[in-house]
Amino acid sequence: MMILRPIQQSDYPALVKIAHESGHGFTSLPNNEKLLQKKIDHSVSSFAKAATEPGDEGYLFVLEDTETGEVVGTSGIEAAVGLDDAFYHYHLSKVIHSSRTLNVYKAVDILTLCNDYTGATELCTLFLKDAYRKNSNGKLLSKSRFMFIKQHQERFAQTVIAEMRGVSDDNGSSPFWQWLEEHFFSMDFPTADYLTGIGQKVFIAELMPKYPIYVNLLSKNAQAVIGKVHDNTRPAIELLKSEGFTFNGYVDIFDAGPTVEAKVDNIATIRNAKHFKVEIGEPSGDTMVLLANEKLTDFRATVVPMTFDERMSSIVITQQVADALYLQAGDSVSATTI
Repeated sequence: MMILRPIQQSDYPALVKIAHESGHGFTSLPNNEKLLQKKIDHSVSSFAKAATEPGDEGYLFVLEDTETGEVVGTSGIEAAVGLDDAFYHYHLSKVIHSSRTLNVYKAVDILTLCNDYTGATELCTLFLKDAYRKNSNGKLLSKSRFMFIKQHQERFAQTVIAEMRGVSDDNGSSPFWQWLEEHFFSMDFPTADYLTGIGQKVFIAELMPKYPIYVNLLSKNAQAVIGKVHDNTRPAIELLKSEGFTFNGYVDIFDAGPTVEAKVDNIATIRNAKHFKVEIGEPSGDTMVLLANEKLTDFRATVVPMTFDERMSSIVITQQVADALYLQAGDSVSATTI
């Protein structure tokens, strides 16, 4: 059985391995053992905190294969970004150059450095090992976060965003960053990405161009990847689009990958999930259903096949599933089709 749960101190070796496997462009899990330990510490303290509004909390989850005990993936939520360190994006917009005298009218795309998403909740740190990219594992890893947000909405902002990994090659080379490096920086993309991941962001404010960048002045390769995702990220962005997330012109300042956003109440899983009473038995049916208990530090979620009707008042689950989700007969569980 695949179970999503909050990360624990004992998951440190698994997180180090995942950080190594995730490769370039995965800024939220830098390959730095000291910082990975700090991430675990921060997550454990965030779950234990009695928060009544979004702050600097960071919630990190892991996906565990209960048959082997192996941690096979991670996903996370930052309650409110940009409160301690500036949270940068480029915003893609247009300016009009026109002259009635010369009968010239031209719309030009520009990129403007901004901090527009300060205070938003961010979905982050989504990674699933190759061998487990099947069945409903990816959906469980991603959508369980929405169940957690639904159950603890006071901890999160009304706007939820997700930065999607932009285009880069196997060596971590980004066409967009190549242009910036040539004109403004003297460091390669993996180095810049790593420095951001470990929290050293001051170089962005010091070296990033302060004025809007005319897109047509960029190299053709750089222009071509603005707002585009890495091939490995396509399933993730399609899943978020199906949840109601949209792209509104904000891109990453390093690889120009898109940032998508949604209001909490418009996210499909949050909108559709209902509360049901738990019954213990032998369920029938083959509809894949996302189940999550309604706890905080003991939050658990999984996907199981069953007969499902949102008009039902109760759901039948096996004793094994109930134990895995820390549930007993009569408890309340959140559920929705996946």
